Amino acid sequence: MSKAIKVFRYIEELDAFLPTEEFSFIVKELDLVEWHDAVFIGRFFALDNDYGEHYFDSWEEREERAEKAQEMGIDESSLLIVNPERFKNGYDGPCHSDELRKLFWTDVFKSLSLSLEFLFEEARQNNLKIQNSPLFDNPPNIEEKIEIIKQKFAPLV
Repeated sequence: MSKAIKVFRYIEELDAFLPTEEFSFIVKELDLVEWHDAVFIGRFFALDNDYGEHYFDSWEEREERAEKAQEMGIDESSLLIVNPERFKNGYDGPCHSDELRKLFWTDVFKSLSLSLEFLFEEARQNNLKIQNSPLFDNPPNIEEKIEIIKQKFAPLV
């Protein structure tokens, strides 16, 4: 059984999330990072659709928290904030209020953990796309990177 990695750290004073250090290290090592460390996860939440990469597009909310974040030593641009409007599409609903949707997704992100097995397989699939792309001459050896992570987390795997 593979160790579960907690994805987010909740910062109550800001009502916002940051990726955990452990998760950030792993996804960076596995080349899964886009504009933030957890973009790829959003695609799973959005019916495996690219729209999901925008689940934490909350620029106005970040600006509102900027001063408090800076006081806490946090770059507000790194804050991941649940905006309930991003979690509805209007096709056959909404079925819940903004307040309830926000509570639900906040709970989901507070408790979200992913297995190393899942992260490794996501990295392998991502690496296949890179290998088949004419934009990359020398794609990284993903299996070597996986071994580095396994060794670093060996007591936990």
